[in-house]
Amino acid sequence: MARLDELDTAILRELQRDARRTNRDVAAAVGIAPTTALDRTRALRDRGIIRGARLELDLEQIGRPVQAMVAVRVRPPTRANIEGFREWAAALPEVIGVFVTSGTEDFLLHVAVPDNAHLYAFVIDRLTEKPEVADVRTSIVYEHLSSPEITPVIDEY
Repeated sequence: MARLDELDTAILRELQRDARRTNRDVAAAVGIAPTTALDRTRALRDRGIIRGARLELDLEQIGRPVQAMVAVRVRPPTRANIEGFREWAAALPEVIGVFVTSGTEDFLLHVAVPDNAHLYAFVIDRLTEKPEVADVRTSIVYEHLSSPEITPVIDEY
């Protein structure tokens, strides 16, 4: 785990709220000089804590209003089957998230499609065409809320 102090955490909080903010805005928000904010932000990037910034899209506005979580069980659960399915699923245009899990299912796929007919075709025609897919369970997502910020654990050394 990376060592973070309160200033690192404050900078991360501000950048998570809006990654497009200027360095001067971040510095003012956390009460430090712009050069200090820039040095700290660069250090967070160099240490791999900040890995990039993402654009958040409104799925309904881009024609993908129907979301689902699709649980997939692969058999036999060999490394080759797991890794092969993972790479294949991640490349599908309907898939917006792939979770490799333990327990009953091997994968949980977060998908976004135009409508229920597309979801049905995705599950029946795409997923079940794979010979290693042993079982598929689909749950429609009524609402998806995500946390706008993740608070790091602060080192107390």
